[in-house]
Amino acid sequence: MPYAKPPFRDRLDAGRILAKRLQRYPAADAVSFAIPRGGVPIAAVVAKTLGIPLDIIVSRKIPIPSDPEAGYGAVTEDGAIVLNTPLVQRLRLTAQQIERHAEAVRAEIRRRQSVFRSILPTSPTKGRTAIVIDDGLASGYTMMAAVRSLRQRGAARVIAAAPVASLGATESLKTVADDVVADIVSAGAPFAVASFYEHWHDLTDEEVLNELERYAEDSGGRGDD
Repeated sequence: MPYAKPPFRDRLDAGRILAKRLQRYPAADAVSFAIPRGGVPIAAVVAKTLGIPLDIIVSRKIPIPSDPEAGYGAVTEDGAIVLNTPLVQRLRLTAQQIERHAEAVRAEIRRRQSVFRSILPTSPTKGRTAIVIDDGLASGYTMMAAVRSLRQRGAARVIAAAPVASLGATESLKTVADDVVADIVSAGAPFAVASFYEHWHDLTDEEVLNELERYAEDSGGRGDD
């Protein structure tokens, strides 16, 4: 990576930078959708800066059994599966194996929804501009699943946004999203989201809940305008 030091201090810093790139979208009909966990602090900054509601959309990768840090697809909170078909073929995964892996991911999605929805209400999606935000896009499949889910809910436009994205993820997302917004698009390999942040750690449920509580307090407890 051609940087003397990581370009983002932390997720809050990255959120402020990303918000500037998203100012071209009218706030009147936009909603900031965070992909938990890492996307929540960034999406909260975007929501506060642009004066738009904050919501969440839970989309999770399906881990490769032999390499759980990597994924071969993703599952959305409505249960739909998006697969990296060439990778699935190389891994020689059967339909039964995929469904078993996906059901385990769905269970975690249901758990996260139960936890995070205790604070954050659901925002209307139909006819709105949905800005879906994560802290980085490596393969892009988790974001792709979220984009498709919001499209099915009736969003007028769906924008995929992250402070940093791989070139491959950016190109793939252009086929499903109305726009892809990233401060940095990297063609370098291997690609690791964490390497673009000076201060990075995997967020806990408690940290995400604290972030959502701060947002609710700052916005007067509203989920929408």
